[in-house]
Parts: sequence; C-alpha cells; structure tokens
Amino acid sequence: MSDLSGSLFVAGRTVKGLGASFHGVNPANSEALTPEFWEASPKQVAEAAEVAYQAFAEYSVLDAAQRAEFLRAIADELLAAGTTLLDRASAETALPIARLESERARTMHQLQLMADVLEEGSWVEARIDTGNSARTPIPKPDLRRMLVPLGPVAVFAASNFPFAYSVVGGDTASAFAAGCTVVCKAHPAHPGTSELTAQALYRAAERCGIPLGVFSMVHGWSHEVGIALVKHPRIQAVGFTGSLRGGRAIYDAAASRNEPIPVYAEMGSVNPVFLLPSAVRERGDAIAQGLAASITQGVGQFCTNPGVVIGVRDASLAKLTLALAERIGAADGGVMLYDGLFQNFQHGVQQSQLEGATVVAQSAATNLPTRAQATLLSVSADQFVADALLRAEMFGPASIVVTADSIADMENVAEHMEGQLTATIHGTDQELSECARLINLLTRKVGRLIFNGYPTGVEVGHAIVHGGPYPASSDSRTTAVGSASISRFARPVCFQNFPQAVLAPELRDRNSRGIWRMINGEQTRTDVA
Repeated sequence: MSDLSGSLFVAGRTVKGLGASFHGVNPANSEALTPEFWEASPKQVAEAAEVAYQAFAEYSVLDAAQRAEFLRAIADELLAAGTTLLDRASAETALPIARLESERARTMHQLQLMADVLEEGSWVEARIDTGNSARTPIPKPDLRRMLVPLGPVAVFAASNFPFAYSVVGGDTASAFAAGCTVVCKAHPAHPGTSELTAQALYRAAERCGIPLGVFSMVHGWSHEVGIALVKHPRIQAVGFTGSLRGGRAIYDAAASRNEPIPVYAEMGSVNPVFLLPSAVRERGDAIAQGLAASITQGVGQFCTNPGVVIGVRDASLAKLTLALAERIGAADGGVMLYDGLFQNFQHGVQQSQLEGATVVAQSAATNLPTRAQATLLSVSADQFVADALLRAEMFGPASIVVTADSIADMENVAEHMEGQLTATIHGTDQELSECARLINLLTRKVGRLIFNGYPTGVEVGHAIVHGGPYPASSDSRTTAVGSASISRFARPVCFQNFPQAVLAPELRDRNSRGIWRMINGEQTRTDVA
C-alpha cells in the first residue's frame, strides 16, 4: 500500500468513495495535487461504523501489552514512512519539512506515552470495597469498579496539525489505548497525507496481529459526511479539533440522537495574555519579542496563539506596544493551510476593524495566494468588554492589544471573557501574590494558566490540560492532550459479588499487574488482604 489511491479505507480495504470528487491543493501556489479523492456516501459511512463495531468486540478485550505494542508499532511505521510522508504533507500544507519532522516526533511521542500508560496500568482507576457477609442487618456486598472502553469512536482530523491532531493523532491514540476502535474523518485539506498515515497504521496492525477493523477512514469536504458518522448508532463517542461552528454542529448532532453520545470537541481560543505593570517596566522589550514570536508562530495557526494582550495604560505599555508593532510589521507573510482558512482570517481582521479596533501594524502585503499579513490591532478595555465580536478568535497571525486603566479594569476584561484553552500572566512574584482575584477569575475560565511564558507549545505529558470551559472545549473536565485524555473514551463499570476467575486482572485480589488501586478507601499497590 505504498501508492496513493484516493480511496476510503474500511478495515484495511481500499474503497472508492461514491460521493463528490476533490483534490488536495498546494496552498503555496493553488495547484491541485494528484490523485483525485472521493467523498464517502452515507452507505459507506455506515459500513465503516459497522465494521468498527464488529472489531470492537475483539479489540476491546486484548490485554494492555498487546494494545501498547500496537501503539508503539504505529509510531515506528510513521517514522518508516520517511520522506514520502513528509514531502506529501509539505505539499498539501505548505508547512516546512523541519516543522513536519518535529510534529511527527511529537505524534510518535503521544503514541509511545499512551503505550507507557497502558503498561503501567493504573489508568483504569480500579476501586475495591471488599464484602462482609457477616454484617447485620444487611450483608455488605463485594464491589469492584474500573474503567472500560466505550465503543467505536469517531475522530475528526484537524487541518493545522496533519500528524499530531490527525489520523493517528492524540484522539486516535487515546481511543486505541482505551480499547476503542476508530472511524476517522480525514481532513480534506491533506487527504494524501491522511492516506499515507492510514497505510502506516495498517502496517502496524498487521505486524501486531490486530484486527484491521480497528480503524477505518472516510473522506468528505461536505459536512454531511461528518454528521452521518456522528449520528450512526454504532458510534459511541466523538473526538474533534476545529472551529466553534464545526464543533457545535457535531455536538448538536450527537445530542439529537436517540442515544446521545459524548463529544470531546476542542473548538477555539484567543488565549489572553495579561501584562502586569512591573513586568512591563522591567522587561517590556523581551516580552514584546516573545509575544511576536508566539503570535506569528505557525502563521498563527496554533490553537494556543495569543490573540489578545491586556495591559495597564502607561508609558511602559506604550513602549512595549511599539516594540511589538515593529516586530509584527517586519514579520514574513506566511502561507496559510488552505484558502478557506485564509479567507476566514481576513474576514476576522476586517470584522475587528469594523467593530472599532485600530490597526497598529501589519506586515507587507503580497499578491500570492493564501499569504496572511501579520496584524496587530488595539482597542480600549471598555470597547473590548462591550463588544463580543472583538473577543472572537481570528485564527491566524493577529492579536489585539487591549489597554486597561487599572488592574481592576484588567479583572473586568477577564470576567467578560469566554472559556479559553490558556491564559498567561506576566508579572513579578510580588505582583502575582497581590493579584489573587485575577488568578481566581482566570482559573474559572481556562484549562492552563501560564506564568511568565507564552501559550504556544503544548507539552505532551501526564499533567497537561488542553481543554477549557466552553467554547474552548465542549467538556471542561477533560483534556485532548496528554495521558489523561484516555479517560474520555472509557466509562466506569461496577462488578458486584463476582468470582475471582471472571474478574479482570486489575480487580482480582492478587494485584498481578502491580497497579495503584483504591482498596477500602486506601490507595495501595498491595493485594486484597
């Protein structure tokens, strides 16, 4: 399976889509790339969901070691795909090879991290309350609880990370780790990259003896393909990274089913950066340099780019704004991932101006397609609070400097912001200790709170939270990145008075896996006495 076919994949089989045709497009020059791809028909979406359901019965009962081996094999095959994969991804996204190599390494790390989680085993959250038949007046039952996989998961690949949030990205890795099968809707902006990645996944499955029905992939530009997938009764959960509009449509479709299912959607964020006065006075130029790099990183197409910068009006903030404007004005006009994203970005910048924001700086214009102008705007805190459209994500290399009159004014800005993936505070230790109200406000609003740093760059590990209150995500109790993301695709089940031989190893008296369990209210790795 080394050549591109333009096909769907159903349990490893290439299937020509019966819907409309489309091509991948090189955003740097608007040239269509071969081959032609075809959208899935409703019947083909249903077939992929049914195959995932059939495979779930076999895959979900594989032991943790087998699933871990599979995840590590996917990482190996992703690397083995070599320059063929990287070159196609670069052609479809205009992202440089060095960036793609880094992202592929991150994706491999995500897969390997999930394998580590499976091998350690405590993620199942085993709890045991031992019984007591002699208790009166009612005997105490033996209760044992753990997380079990939900079922087939629909994963929607994102445009801005063709590896890390795509076919074998974090959603797929965590679903596989939990014991779920996956039907992926590939992103139409990089269909060839998606096909090559799916081929790597199937090579890993064959190598490990995993049923090929563990994964299927469908194509579709039209929203009908995605909605058909979400509404199929075999699908039991959804992972999505993308726009608020798209995520909300999926969420509403899932809620409208006869059997509603959970949707874990990451949908957008402006990632405010709050600048406290002492920090601005002491290191304003360094902050401006860091902000400019963060705003323009990846042509602003990271979900964590800082879209709003809030500071208190004084000479130091004016100097910082000028330094930031100089850097934004000198930035290169980068190629955005596809034309629709570019058009949305331009509309966002224009809308901000219509709502009263002033352009402070803009990088040089170009007639070349999909090249965004880095843009810095400014507005007063009063205007920003009064107009919700100024608080909308522009998703591109742009940010708004919001000028407040006091710390209380900054707190008012924080109060009026919607849920965010991140918020950042630059200040001194002393200032931070004096700003408890601001910190408390932001803690209610975000999934990750950063001190003296920048929001771009998401460390994939055990403690990371990549999510936040709506509209940053559809469920603020979860994360889309890191080892804790596995819990999205599992649910608790309690087994009462079951014999030892029938229980999963994680719930038996003898702790053969050496995992952490709660036994009669105490966290321990010991056996049940």
